[in-house]
Amino acid sequence: MTVRELAPAGAASPVPAGAERPGAGWARVREVSANQLFLVPVALVFVVLLVVPLTQTFYWSFTDFTGYSADVKFVGLSNYHKVLTDPSMLAGLGFTLAFTIGTAVLITACAIPLAVVLNKKFFARNFVRSVFFFPAIPSIAILGLVWGYILSPLGSGVLNSVLDSVFHAGPYPWLSDATLARLSVIVVAVWGGAGWHAMLYLAYLQSIPADYYEVATIDGASARQQFFHITLPLLTPAIVISNFLLMTGGLKVFDLPFTLTKGGPGYSTYTITQSIITSGVAQGRYGLASALAVLFTFAVALVAVAQLWVSRRIERRVL
Repeated sequence: MTVRELAPAGAASPVPAGAERPGAGWARVREVSANQLFLVPVALVFVVLLVVPLTQTFYWSFTDFTGYSADVKFVGLSNYHKVLTDPSMLAGLGFTLAFTIGTAVLITACAIPLAVVLNKKFFARNFVRSVFFFPAIPSIAILGLVWGYILSPLGSGVLNSVLDSVFHAGPYPWLSDATLARLSVIVVAVWGGAGWHAMLYLAYLQSIPADYYEVATIDGASARQQFFHITLPLLTPAIVISNFLLMTGGLKVFDLPFTLTKGGPGYSTYTITQSIITSGVAQGRYGLASALAVLFTFAVALVAVAQLWVSRRIERRVL
């Protein structure tokens, strides 16, 4: 009589520890293979939309490709030399960095206090939140067109008309003076992005337990001390995410400066992305545009990696 026959009805067959039932290995392989099949479409999209274009761009950056002729010649590092010596592209690099840093600092400085205020209970709180979030809903290009009318340097501009009627001042060259144009683009970007990032901080604020503030109040901590010793440290993950989005988005900015100032006056509000499109693609200098795009890609990747590294070190120290 076998062991199986001696076992009670419904009882599991005795299997040595560590042993697998027949076919268990193949079942696990089939399960893993089925899970990996779901990654195939993602991998194909990644290869087609990212790897292939980056490879072609890197190749074209060493050629005189114009986009119109199949006769392509290898020119070595000539395109990179032109990029690093072209005044318009250097101006685009300078303003892009100024815009990125300026918007990141100002939006963070405005969004955190705004989120703290919006987190309190007051009349029509949800309506006020909606008002501050509204600028993030329309397209940035539309905001640029609207603000271009408001900040028109002519006397008929909305802002100049208000200043003239109320203070009898102006008109001021908001978009025709190099310095004022740079400041105007940054201020409009802060106006459009502060509300969205305030909502991000608000979501994190609502996850902070109220017990922390109750204990701090009992210990006699002021509102300022609670903000710097409780709120701000616990908002560190939100600050990391917000600034990562601001930095990467600022480096790629194109629509707002282009619709607001067209990159002018001169090259004062020129951006790297605008240089790639107008000075490279629009003029049939795909090789030159590709060289600038390659340098820009490496710069963005370097900034993103450096920011993540710094952010993680800050999180480890604060949290």
